[in-house]
Amino acid sequence: MRKSNLMRPLKGIVPPMITPLLDRDTLDVEGLEKLIEHILGGGVHGLFILGTTGEAPSLSYDLRYELIKRTSKQVNGRVPLLVGVTDTSFSESIKLARFSAEQGADAAVLAPPYYFSQGQPELIEYIGHVTKELPLPLFLYNMPGCTKVHMDPETVMILSEYPRIIGLKDSSCDMMYFHKIRAMLKQNPEFAVLLGPEELLAESVLLGADGGVNGGANMFPSLYVALYNAAVKKDIDTVVELHKKVVQISMTIYSTGRYGSSVLKGIKCALGLMGVCNDFISEPFHRFRDPEREIIRKFLSEIKIDV
Repeated sequence: MRKSNLMRPLKGIVPPMITPLLDRDTLDVEGLEKLIEHILGGGVHGLFILGTTGEAPSLSYDLRYELIKRTSKQVNGRVPLLVGVTDTSFSESIKLARFSAEQGADAAVLAPPYYFSQGQPELIEYIGHVTKELPLPLFLYNMPGCTKVHMDPETVMILSEYPRIIGLKDSSCDMMYFHKIRAMLKQNPEFAVLLGPEELLAESVLLGADGGVNGGANMFPSLYVALYNAAVKKDIDTVVELHKKVVQISMTIYSTGRYGSSVLKGIKCALGLMGVCNDFISEPFHRFRDPEREIIRKFLSEIKIDV
């Protein structure tokens, strides 16, 4: 097994990679290879597979394992590889994590199980049991919109003291939550705090976040890397200009459809139109049809990314 290059804390842009598909249970292998090189070519600092943007809960286990194997082999240690192991089954989460470690992944990412709601003491106990079985360092994943469970700041504080838990990916869209987390963790500088909502990337990094796990970096990785770098340097003029691009993406590509699935559909549609990979989406969703595709095509022609 190769030596991990995972730094503590993990900093920078760690795109939550989409999962290129040909149909319900077939990877778009050629598209996957092109997508990985497209993302890494943008100078990102890591890669996260089998998250929300990767449609993990909708994928068969066979497909998840194939994705882990192919991605790990291609990335080959060029950046840290994080693998989502969230599942409703404790045992399946551990199996995914063990396989990921065998294939060379650097860390696992775990959200609360997403069917039964847990109280905070139950969540702490559950994650404590998981860490005893894990062969990899662990990032917590706060995604209350999908899991129905919010990781309270106090819960994160307790779990941050577990040696195997090294960071948090927060997708709550709650900046008050972020400020509380940062204040409570000020004595633990090796614990990474990464934000998911890209509209908050600039603000959060300026205020102490370690980076972003931003879906738009599937399409335009260099944009998000440049915005992160400008925020770290506190180059406000550059931050303002690049942040406008991120907001433009949010208000166009992510806002074309009528439902919450529009973000994922928009990213996959854009990547398809860019010639990177197939835009098939696993059920219960479907890819954009011709009217929406033409809208996305128009938006892509108007978005000028020159970083």
